[in-house]
Amino acid sequence: MRLRIALAAAFSAVALVVPACGGGTTNTGSAEDYPSETLDWTVAFGPGGGNDLMARKLVQIIQEDGLYPSDIAVENREGGSGATGWGYLLSQRGNPYNVSTTSGSFLTTPLQSNPGWTYKDFTHVGLLATDDALLLVNGDSNIKTYEDWVGFAKNKGTVVVGGIGTVNVDFILQSLIAEHAGYNIEYVPYNEEGQVQTSLLSGALDAMISNPGSILGQIEAGDMQPLLFTGPERLEALPDVPTGAEKGMSDLPSMPRGLILPPDVPDYAKDWWIKTMQDVVKSDQWQTYLADNYLTEDLKWGDDFTRYLEQTTTEFEETLKDQGAL
Repeated sequence: MRLRIALAAAFSAVALVVPACGGGTTNTGSAEDYPSETLDWTVAFGPGGGNDLMARKLVQIIQEDGLYPSDIAVENREGGSGATGWGYLLSQRGNPYNVSTTSGSFLTTPLQSNPGWTYKDFTHVGLLATDDALLLVNGDSNIKTYEDWVGFAKNKGTVVVGGIGTVNVDFILQSLIAEHAGYNIEYVPYNEEGQVQTSLLSGALDAMISNPGSILGQIEAGDMQPLLFTGPERLEALPDVPTGAEKGMSDLPSMPRGLILPPDVPDYAKDWWIKTMQDVVKSDQWQTYLADNYLTEDLKWGDDFTRYLEQTTTEFEETLKDQGAL
């Protein structure tokens, strides 16, 4: 399989401040006072994607359940396949009032470039879930099945496909599917979900990768046609869409959805967030969110999360080398 990566400019920032039930102080000094200040929550990608949707749902649950005593400011700091947002979090070293959610780019971006950090630099709170994906084409296309897509791709020679991040899980999935089916791709990365969808609908892309929770509305409206699901079983909402395993592709990677803090934060802050997130994942709201967005619950806290990140990074690195991206 021949593969090219194109670069797409995709920069925007959206900030949201969610008021808390009560005010806080500006004292950051001790475990007894923590937490007591406004929390800065970084989303390393633009609005509308899986990372953004999960972060905002977590904030909603935390606030509605009264788990955080002050305000939470959510800001999209997209750019560089997550490098901008997580670079900002790195700059907040030792500050327990900064958090961020992870995605596949948290592991793959440092493999492809040198953003000045790797996953090892941060404080690991926990893995919450993994997120599988759909391969999609424009709903107006004559392509209606995975077999139609493979035939189209082989006839065209090189198809232009897109996803979130330069060498993120979206890229890995596009590469593995193309390699298995025997066609060539030119991959275009974006920083936010809306831009990928717009490019597909405008004809700039032949296909895209997206998570079910981000795209089901467009599928139901007929704007998008799903061809393949990368999870282990067919989606109840899309019973006619086959899985990768059914087409001979087993063990397709998932997007890791977790929570991190800056480097060198006090142990009491890490412990507070682990305990708080353990409460969050038990809530009815979170369980409903997982079901509605077709995420798979996968809970790993602290050191267990660190070991997961290490193992998954190794697997991603091997795959990217096999695909010629590293």
